[in-house]
Amino acid sequence: MSLRVAIQMDPIESIDIAGDSSFALMLSAQARGHSIWHYDVGSLAWEDGKITAWGRQLAVQRVKGGHFTWQGEPAKIDLAQGIDVVLMRQDPPFDLGYISAALLLDRLKDTTLVVNDPREVVNAPEKMFVLDYARFMPPTLVARKLEDIRDFGKKHGALVVKPLHGNGGKAIFKVDAEGTNLSALSELFDQTWPEPHMVQPFLPEVAEGDKRIVLVDGAFTGAINRKPGKGEFRSNLAQGGYAEAAGLTEREEEICAAMGPELKRRGLVFVGIDVIGGKWLTEINVTSPTGIVAIDAFNGTDTAALIWDAIETRLASMDREEG
Repeated sequence: MSLRVAIQMDPIESIDIAGDSSFALMLSAQARGHSIWHYDVGSLAWEDGKITAWGRQLAVQRVKGGHFTWQGEPAKIDLAQGIDVVLMRQDPPFDLGYISAALLLDRLKDTTLVVNDPREVVNAPEKMFVLDYARFMPPTLVARKLEDIRDFGKKHGALVVKPLHGNGGKAIFKVDAEGTNLSALSELFDQTWPEPHMVQPFLPEVAEGDKRIVLVDGAFTGAINRKPGKGEFRSNLAQGGYAEAAGLTEREEEICAAMGPELKRRGLVFVGIDVIGGKWLTEINVTSPTGIVAIDAFNGTDTAALIWDAIETRLASMDREEG
């Protein structure tokens, strides 16, 4: 089946094709004979019940500095009548702009498959959804009041403080057991973000890596272990970390089994979860997960193809329901 695919993502000119998961999905779609349109989230519009975006068809190739070619001129696309699948792949922040776009795309539910399901993306902020699986998490505080954070530090020693809706390892701070600069950091966070903050004990196991585990339609498909670079405690690849091959521990298998059916039920087709020390679940990434290029390089797998298999299966199911 040849599909018309629209990808809502950041400017394609600026991506790093060596590790970009969205680009891998585009290459895989093209290899299956699907046509691809790119559009910026800022062009989404609703009028008289129609959801449209200004997009442009393109072809992609794994050539550094020449990784795409536009096919035709920009045009307004009817995302219900002219497109079969929308991939919601723009980077966070998970702010009102992100949420508003997701709620617009949710209005396509009876005509066009959106991956991941936009309503469920809104319902599953990465550091909030994970609280549904608190039994697998390290001790965690979601709070804004400095006194609460200090009390938590007295119980657990050194802390990690991070924005509740941050991404890519940005603005994650370690506070020593004495709480040095905690009040100043809390003040900065309060001025920068209106929501509460996430606070957890500093886990020394992070030196051994922070594992990214990918699930496709609720099933485990691969993992990499991300280790911090020199002088860093953050292991995100965007923050200088590096990756190595990894399998799953028994505890990680238990985590995947516990959440897999719920991810599938919610229409969260492509999900990346983060686990430290083989046992501590810290995030469930549903907005624009990454990591499949590195996973496939280490494991000889094709995760993008598995994602498209899941998408095509869901589309076939939608067609049967309509029939």
